[in-house]
Amino acid sequence: MKNNFMEVAFAAKSINEGFARVCVASFCLALNPSVDELTDIKTAVSEAVTNCVVHAYPKHEGTIKLRCELVGDQVKIEVSDEGIGIRDIEKAREPFFTTKPSEERSGMGFAVMESFMDSVKVEKNEGRGLKVTMVKRILPNLAMVGANA
Repeated sequence: MKNNFMEVAFAAKSINEGFARVCVASFCLALNPSVDELTDIKTAVSEAVTNCVVHAYPKHEGTIKLRCELVGDQVKIEVSDEGIGIRDIEKAREPFFTTKPSEERSGMGFAVMESFMDSVKVEKNEGRGLKVTMVKRILPNLAMVGANA
């Protein structure tokens, strides 16, 4: 598999969370992931995009940028915004921490991403906002390897 990438930008609206999931899942099919691996990736993307929608642009609508890159047997996903950012990234990564308890937020977004991906990096964007980079290795699908023999 040669390296490949795609980029897309969309409005930070909750309706676009499903679009982001499908977009990344479709792109990752080139690595022949298992259903479980694809579900993990879609769940992590959902959490990252939802964080942008809920937290990045509280007073106005903004843009979410999504980049997906296939490198060997890994998928690298970047979800970024140019919103207000997070004051204390390490604190925000703690399970159950939320800045919006009145909205019944669980504060588990980063914990969910970390549980489904091999690595998750959260950093301030070069301009404003945040960039979440997630990586997952896709294991060889032995059923498909045998079918192609």
